[in-house]
Amino acid sequence: MFAQDISIQNSQVTLNSINSQTLAQILLQELQTIVKTLPASGRSVTLRMALEVERICEKSNRIQTSGDVETWQLSLARHRLQKCLDYYKLGSRQGRVELHSNLAAMVYRHVASFESQLSFQARYNLIEDFLQGFYVESLRAFRREHALEANYTPRTRLELAEYMAFTEQYAKRQIGLPGRNRQRLIVLRAQSFAKGQPPETSMDIELAVEGGKTEEAEAQSRTSAMQQIREKMVSETVDPAESVLRDRVIAELVQYLESQGQSDCVKYLNLKIQDLQACDIDKALGLTPRQRDYLQQRFKYHVEKFARSTNWKLVHEWLGADINQKLGMNTQQWEMFLTQLSADQQKLLQLKETEDSDKTIASALKCTPKQVQKRWAKLLDMAFSYRNSEALA
Repeated sequence: MFAQDISIQNSQVTLNSINSQTLAQILLQELQTIVKTLPASGRSVTLRMALEVERICEKSNRIQTSGDVETWQLSLARHRLQKCLDYYKLGSRQGRVELHSNLAAMVYRHVASFESQLSFQARYNLIEDFLQGFYVESLRAFRREHALEANYTPRTRLELAEYMAFTEQYAKRQIGLPGRNRQRLIVLRAQSFAKGQPPETSMDIELAVEGGKTEEAEAQSRTSAMQQIREKMVSETVDPAESVLRDRVIAELVQYLESQGQSDCVKYLNLKIQDLQACDIDKALGLTPRQRDYLQQRFKYHVEKFARSTNWKLVHEWLGADINQKLGMNTQQWEMFLTQLSADQQKLLQLKETEDSDKTIASALKCTPKQVQKRWAKLLDMAFSYRNSEALA
């Protein structure tokens, strides 16, 4: 048995959770179903995913207080497996191209300012230099976080896909900054690169936030460079579950915008999540201020439609305002809000709590699935307005 021939060290079992061996076995079976012929490295890859998910769930207050750690584990593990499979299906060559393209888009603005008037080729060369160093750092982080040998290198197609998926996720990690702002790890790296700071200054920004986990890390965290970084960053630890949800929301939103033929909105979104100024967005997209205002309005319309349609559950889960969280209200507000609902709205809410499909709910309410969606969107709008009015009261 797979669970018997793998030695797990330092794994903890959380209440209402799946142990890492069992979770790894589930992922292995799903991997085999998808790729048909199980790669030789399949067991070690799925085990690493399971242990990483276990670590995230143990560190996340949000997950631990949810009362449903098992659901979170399965969701996060399958999300990681899918990201790995996306690169696996692309193959080593096209996978590298895809990853390089995604990372280059994230740092395009930050490796040098637009005011520097660099040519495309000069900026391209800077991005290439930066990313080569980032790949090396990502591999070191991969070895460190999975307790691998110092000379470990991905060799099989599946291992390479695992590393590329890790690198993408590593680049997107949210780091807390002063003023409760957050920024992606790769953007902070690129900004340090642009300022000509030594590699060791940017290399362990995340370590400065989290604190040392090993004797070597502890020793490094006491260096003057690390102390300077820590002084400029908040001490709060970003909940890893929130970062995962944020990335899922963005991915689903991009997919939705593309399905609506809104490619310019996708470009606008990619620039907005890099925290660019309006003038920089105008330059990057070649827009006049008037054209950008129009694009903003169109983008806002589609985001609101996205958040109140079939994607409402994911969005509200991310915002901490799901149904099982009283749509973001405390108990007193929730009870008062319920008194404002009609009998049909209360019944709709009860049916949504059971997670029935729109077709099932439509049958119970004697209406069409389209009408269910419209009524639910209206109810969510009411909850949004009620929360805001209570917050301002």
